Amino acid sequence: MCLYVSLSICCLYVCVSVSLCLCVSPCVSHCLHVSLSHYVSVCLCLSLCVSVSICPSRAMRLHCVLLSMRRRSRPFFLFLFCLSLALHLFLALHTLSLSRDPCPPPPPPHHPAKTVRSAPQALTAMPNMATDWGHHSSPNMATGEGHPTTLKKATGPAQARLQALFQHPLYNLPQPQLMEDDWLLRVKSKVKESNSNTQEWESNDEGYGGPQWTDSADTHPPWLRFHLGITRWALYHRDDPALPQLLQQLSTHRIVSAVQKPGGTQLKLVMSFPNYGQALFKPMKQERDEETNLNLFYFSDFERHNAEIAAFHLDRVLGFNRVPPAVGRLVNVTSEIQQLTTDRRLARTFYTSPVGNVCFYGQCSYYCTVEHGVCGRPSLLQGSMAAFLPDLSLAPRRSWRSPWRRSYSRHRRAEWEKNPDYCTTVKSTPPYNTGTRLADLIDMAILDFLMGNMDRHHYETFEKFGNDTFLLHLDNGRAFGRHSQDEPSILAPLQQCCRIRRSTLLRLHLLSGSRFTLSAVLRESLSADPLEPLLSEPYLAALDRRLAAVLRVVSVCRELPAGLDIHDDVPARITDPREGAGHTAD
Repeated sequence: MCLYVSLSICCLYVCVSVSLCLCVSPCVSHCLHVSLSHYVSVCLCLSLCVSVSICPSRAMRLHCVLLSMRRRSRPFFLFLFCLSLALHLFLALHTLSLSRDPCPPPPPPHHPAKTVRSAPQALTAMPNMATDWGHHSSPNMATGEGHPTTLKKATGPAQARLQALFQHPLYNLPQPQLMEDDWLLRVKSKVKESNSNTQEWESNDEGYGGPQWTDSADTHPPWLRFHLGITRWALYHRDDPALPQLLQQLSTHRIVSAVQKPGGTQLKLVMSFPNYGQALFKPMKQERDEETNLNLFYFSDFERHNAEIAAFHLDRVLGFNRVPPAVGRLVNVTSEIQQLTTDRRLARTFYTSPVGNVCFYGQCSYYCTVEHGVCGRPSLLQGSMAAFLPDLSLAPRRSWRSPWRRSYSRHRRAEWEKNPDYCTTVKSTPPYNTGTRLADLIDMAILDFLMGNMDRHHYETFEKFGNDTFLLHLDNGRAFGRHSQDEPSILAPLQQCCRIRRSTLLRLHLLSGSRFTLSAVLRESLSADPLEPLLSEPYLAALDRRLAAVLRVVSVCRELPAGLDIHDDVPARITDPREGAGHTAD
């Protein structure tokens, strides 16, 4: 009796323990290893029991009498053992059919740390004197189950037109000499002896590597070199070697953390990398060919992941260099978000759709419900990865309300929509009454019109540079919503003020010609992205149509009594590119 009862209890224990392991542990092979070890022990007990119970020898039966039960109870306990064994096999096979996630890699070796200091604290809001940056390559890692998102090389015949465009004199205008105050950040050149211990950079956070950074640019990761390259006049230089390396990192580097970005009306995640870099992830919500419903207001539209990427490329093609670098990436929702997140609010929103896709919706103001869930296919999800700007504690930014901000109301109209002389008031109001701020604002309006972005209510600048600096073209997720319809009201700053930079005007003429058609150049630029094609052909064709509309507004301004107010920033030796007419820029 005791032997069979003990054997039954042992089998039930194996069933429960392994089933709980499969429910709790994400690693299937670990639970199978536990199951195998239990099976070995159970089989040993079973063989002993069977050998004792069916032994034909009378001598062995004498030993059996001491531990056996009555003959009629033996089949009942054998049935219990077989039942528990079958139940365990069923649960194991059922769990294997539901979860096929690979086992996580072994954790990195633990290094005791004295003082953990975040990487950005090594910077100060002072100019960077280093101008020659070395190369730093990021590992090319697959982010999905057999779906690597490798950044394509931007060379060869497919990029010939784009390279020729960037070699044009209009994209190589002389720039003012950079002084110390024209750089946003630099690495500390003098560090106290007590703070120079490299162990202070070590972190015991799982997944992060111990950075060994010095004042040499060769030791800096791409995101840090991007931050150190920000100047008074541009967010980055087009030929900066850190730019392609940064895009490569954003699209391939291993993700060690994923949390939801607070605030906003829609779901956004902050992704962290082993070298302390971070990126803003916007997941795919709509197909590329899907247009915004004409009955929706501009403030009710979804944000699109491909819009953030295309905005970066379009801004670069126009020569502005004011949109943070962004690239597409294929993310595994299970292994790169759900299993890594420490955000409890985000973790509670994961679920499996009726067709077996892994979904989540987060928490935000408007579009964070099950009805607006973001789903992988079945676990792979497309999204945009935009580089983070320097931390606000190091490089504070000022937010400005746009003078042409919309009312964000279904009934009211903004002042600029009712007053045709609205620009006169703007021109007399600081900071638009001096400098290039108004011309920069019109540059941003032209970019928004080409993209169809009506959601430009604020813009930002770096506080260090005061009013004499460029505008940051941030948050472009609601662009590229419609290709079949244009929105002329976005061009209100240009229409009402009739002011434009000469460099911007000449580049628009260049991109409207047959050699450097805007749609063709942008198509080549986007072809280097891992998620290409990012824009369908109707959206690319709309760019050429809208560019022609911008030039028509400029022509109308020329016919007005006040004429076209041109901010001259082009040397006289640069000629007008219009069909070889020989127009000079002066």
